[in-house]
Amino acid sequence: MKLPLIPPMLATPGTLPPPSMDHRWAYETKQDGQRAVVYLPGDGTIVLRARSGQDITGAYPELAPLARALGSTPAVLDGEVLALDEHGRASFQLLQSRMGLAHAPGRAARQAAKVPVHLVLFDVMHLRRHSLIRLPYVRRREELEALGLEGPSWSTPAAIVGHGAEALRATREHGLEGLVCKRLDSVYEPGVRSRAWIKIRNMRSEDVVIGGWLPGRGRLTGLPGAVLVGQRAADGRLRYVGGVGTGWSEAERTELAALLRAAASEVCPFDPVPRVPGAHWVVPRLVGEVRYSTRTREGMLRQPSWLRLRPDLTPEESAADLPDDLA
Repeated sequence: MKLPLIPPMLATPGTLPPPSMDHRWAYETKQDGQRAVVYLPGDGTIVLRARSGQDITGAYPELAPLARALGSTPAVLDGEVLALDEHGRASFQLLQSRMGLAHAPGRAARQAAKVPVHLVLFDVMHLRRHSLIRLPYVRRREELEALGLEGPSWSTPAAIVGHGAEALRATREHGLEGLVCKRLDSVYEPGVRSRAWIKIRNMRSEDVVIGGWLPGRGRLTGLPGAVLVGQRAADGRLRYVGGVGTGWSEAERTELAALLRAAASEVCPFDPVPRVPGAHWVVPRLVGEVRYSTRTREGMLRQPSWLRLRPDLTPEESAADLPDDLA
């Protein structure tokens, strides 16, 4: 049968519901993967579409057997494609090697053997020729869980009703990306970023040493557009961990520009020297604090943003949390 195209409902960044409303919300682990709407017409075929609507089925050949999991029952499901690291945690960096191969079946098959993916399912919007988008979340979850979709490359993780603070704390303790809070009475709003779904991203903060900067463009001309930061490895070398371009007010950028000009150097302080075209190097004496989500396997900071300068710290006192092979 022909299934309706349903763009995924999106969550709004926010905080936990107040304790008095906790029992009215369900909590799901926020996954660091690629959103996918799954179309199962019930004829032994499957189509996966990304948030943009692009057909990404060919990129993930190991999910093809899901086409037969419901027999002749047609369904449209919502989920996330994950690539798991050696600790069983979703790694977007690993997943990137699988993305973009929808029209390269040979390469997709080879990458599937190296970096297998797993699909987590968390909603159902259409089932047995009926639209479910007007049903409350709690009813849709009952329908989804009744399908029993557990397989070699897909699963339906449980959602917790209430206990939001405990659920969020558990994601932090296990190094997971965060939490999605979903109101139990919420309908499915296709393509809408809704307050009925709230996402909370776990962010970490660490001290870093500024070793360079990149000039800003447009309204930031004459100011630093980003600073290049590093952390001390166990052998004393300053290892580059990324560029930070957000988090400042205009006044803070202006203050930072003066400090960077005063610390200008012809020598790159990072070892090894990063490939950053257009970089201006500085003497590594300024310490700052940044917030970030996770690290890549190479130790680079993901989604970093600036918090503040740390004039109370010397570069030697800045903390490091590099992977073992870089520390």
